[in-house]
Amino acid sequence: MTTLATLDPTLRDFVNVRSQQQIDLCFACAKCTAGCPIAAIADLRPAHFLRLVQFGMTDALFNSPALWRCLGCDLCGARCPNDVHIGAMLAAARELAWDETRRATLTDPAIVAGMERLGKLRDNLANAHNVTGDAADNRGLWARNLEHLAPDSANRAHAEIVYFTGCVSALFPQSYRIPQTFTAILARTHSDFTILGSAEWCCGYPLIAAGQRECARELAAHNVAQIQALGARALVVTCPSCYHMWQHEYPAMLGAELPFAVQHATQWLAQMLDDGALKLKAFDGTITYHDPCDLGRKSGVFAAPRAVLDAIPAARFVEMTNAGANAMCCGGGGNLETFDPTLPPKIATQRLDEALATGANMLVSACQQCERTLMGAARKAKLRIKVLDLAELVAQQMVT
Repeated sequence: MTTLATLDPTLRDFVNVRSQQQIDLCFACAKCTAGCPIAAIADLRPAHFLRLVQFGMTDALFNSPALWRCLGCDLCGARCPNDVHIGAMLAAARELAWDETRRATLTDPAIVAGMERLGKLRDNLANAHNVTGDAADNRGLWARNLEHLAPDSANRAHAEIVYFTGCVSALFPQSYRIPQTFTAILARTHSDFTILGSAEWCCGYPLIAAGQRECARELAAHNVAQIQALGARALVVTCPSCYHMWQHEYPAMLGAELPFAVQHATQWLAQMLDDGALKLKAFDGTITYHDPCDLGRKSGVFAAPRAVLDAIPAARFVEMTNAGANAMCCGGGGNLETFDPTLPPKIATQRLDEALATGANMLVSACQQCERTLMGAARKAKLRIKVLDLAELVAQQMVT
């Protein structure tokens, strides 16, 4: 066991450099722990994690399940008065944890088992280029037999827009509705678009969350090359994690700005409404909105989804207590479902309680993983609230 007399002097420097953080700015106010969605239900105290890094207590850090239970939601950074982002440091520490020598010191069987599952996720991404390990052809199953998508619609050169589907929407049947409805909107607004189909690879976000940043570089290079080869002027995504990767991580990983624009679907929808290309009919009900962590807090997209909701005639929109930069996580991030599948439903239930407190009968988000996590928890608890993605709501309310 590491003691103060046998500290690892490399840990602090490694984490500081890799996460681009200065951990000595922390003055132990514990606001990060007070706001952490995991802290109330599991042994994760961001402030304690930071102490272990500061003091170089490597064995204690790597033998704590807390290292792998962080959602990467970055609420700790949003609430830190000195802008210290513990999630970024934790991702860097996870990278160090994969070292064979350090893995040999692990004693907690739950950590060993969880890392084995994460290792299988990494292997899926390396071999099949998606999170499930499915054959590449399965990535287009959601698009089969759709009236608005021709069988040869994938990889059409010189289309103005490429719609990047993402692993969850493409490979989890319960999420098919999101790409199906969004492409229907694209078609009904006469947008010139194509999809990558089997040529699409995972954006790489799960690898970064698992501490495998270098492995994500190959995925990034492939995806960018695919868009360039088609000559598209813009890329649109419905997945916030994909958006964060394309907009923020890819330029840094590849060392160059992307030669095409990147938009999240909410931004594209807001633009279409503003241009008059999209019109919506009245909605009789009360709606509240859940900010996805990767779209809102980590990418700064707050106005666009609210502009879309505000454009729905007669709809009553009410914010949750924790909204915008202070929004609570749904529980679906950070590979937590892979490491410990018992925790996400508990976190989702906390968020649903906030939504129900608004009196809304519809909870809208803009993330396939948020919808999947929140809908699953709502069904299990038999809660009287409908969970939809914003693209689904827009498709439902479009004036034809």
